Amino acid sequence: MIILDGKKTSNDIKIEISESVKEIVAKGSRPPHLAAVIVGDDGASLTYVGSKVRACKKVGFESTLIKLPKSISENELLEKVEELNNDEKIDGYIVQLPLPKHIDSQKILMAVSPDKDVDGFHPTNFGKMTLGLPTFTSATPYGIMELLKRYKVETSGKHTVVIGRSDIVGRPISILMSQKSDPGNSTVTLAHSRTKNINDLTKQADIIISALGVPNFIKADMVKDGVVVIDVGITRVPDNSQKGYKIVGDVDYENVSKKSSYITPVPGGVGPMTIAMLLMNCLKSYQELLKT
Repeated sequence: MIILDGKKTSNDIKIEISESVKEIVAKGSRPPHLAAVIVGDDGASLTYVGSKVRACKKVGFESTLIKLPKSISENELLEKVEELNNDEKIDGYIVQLPLPKHIDSQKILMAVSPDKDVDGFHPTNFGKMTLGLPTFTSATPYGIMELLKRYKVETSGKHTVVIGRSDIVGRPISILMSQKSDPGNSTVTLAHSRTKNINDLTKQADIIISALGVPNFIKADMVKDGVVVIDVGITRVPDNSQKGYKIVGDVDYENVSKKSSYITPVPGGVGPMTIAMLLMNCLKSYQELLKT
């Protein structure tokens, strides 16, 4: 069994990005600039955005954190998005989700310029990804593909079962795994909450990618020997530690790992890759904007 170490791999990618930034600055150009918009004071969002800002500093990016009150109107937020679209010093930016209930998240994400949409959520970028065209791929699926690539996991001709159909992870990774690419060329089954006899599917799977958000959902008796397991789930489960909780994935890691050929841990698997690929998208945006 080989652990797909997202923490190490993400650090390797950050070092590569850092070297590219050093070359850029050495030529007299400014470094890439990533901005993040956060509305309200959601603790998990603040922690996540804070880690993105620290990652920017580590690779030599400039970063801007835009904190807006929870009471901001939808129109005011749209004005801020348009301001960022037109700011030539910002190469890419994200609007951290979730947004307050009085704001239409889809409307906000649609307003983000596709050229600066480093989250890869805009329909233009999602469509290009579907067609296999160069674009910004959503960071989590992008990170999964990069892990498979760097560990040289064989995917061609394999049966991949994706559990979860969100627009952020499940749908895009199912498309990427089926495309004519390496990794890719896999036969994909997309399962979800309404799928019947899901155990029958997972037992057939050569590769399981679970983005369900249900702790320890995948048990050892649901997988075959030699399976590749990508666990995207992140759930806080109460325990007696000082924090009062522990992070648990969708997979019963202790038991499923014994049957796996490759597996991602939680934490330390897919999670760290997400931020690394967001930085990679921002670097790509910077390079494309320089061409225009």
